[in-house]
Amino acid sequence: MMKIGLLGCGNIGHIIAGHATGFTITAVYDVVPERALEIARISGARAFGDFGSFINADIDIVVEAASVVAVWMHAQEVLSHHKNLIVMSVGALADPAFRDQIRKTALESGTKVYIPSGAIFGLDNLKIGRISKITRLLLRTTKSPASLGMAANERRLIFSGKANECIKAFPKNVNVSVAMSLAAGQDTDVELWVDPSVDRNVHELFIGGDFGEAHIRVTNLPSPKNQATSYLAALSILSLLEKMDDPIVVGT
Repeated sequence: MMKIGLLGCGNIGHIIAGHATGFTITAVYDVVPERALEIARISGARAFGDFGSFINADIDIVVEAASVVAVWMHAQEVLSHHKNLIVMSVGALADPAFRDQIRKTALESGTKVYIPSGAIFGLDNLKIGRISKITRLLLRTTKSPASLGMAANERRLIFSGKANECIKAFPKNVNVSVAMSLAAGQDTDVELWVDPSVDRNVHELFIGGDFGEAHIRVTNLPSPKNQATSYLAALSILSLLEKMDDPIVVGT
């Protein structure tokens, strides 16, 4: 059975621990020790107080469910210890230089970096479409003022540009656009809207190319115990873990 190490023991970590079927959680680490201890009690894993001990534990794959900063700090060390890595905070890979270094380290260590589909659908189709040519790639995201930590009395556009620019202004709100960019092999155009009439995140994907056109709209419900986390994003990690050992692979 696949042995998982959890890097980050917040809401997503709790969801993974509560649905651990087909894999076992053997090690957990968080910068807040109490969080790691709580997940350890739920899952039967061992909680570690320092990252060095955690990464040397008996684990096959590390699931990052912490932050962009955690990826920047620990991804290379995970891979150099011959552990595969699932990255939830994919915004960390928006930096081409960092992404190239991660790719190099993974190749040298014979490891893999996996990126879940997160809060959207359609990444498989983007990977297919890029083989021919993608001529339009736009993500239009609408969020409530509270989720963006700002005040707004009406719907308005607060950012329009490329995904790699959006991360500088809104580092906690661009994981979807970076995942799209990586899948499509080109930078995504991003529109970020604030709307006081919405109470959940709405992602609209507009894709066009030699294959035709697609428009995907996803309205995300938050996780039951954390309004800041998309439930679909958390579930996408579980889907990825479940299919890793399946001999029948559906989709790209």
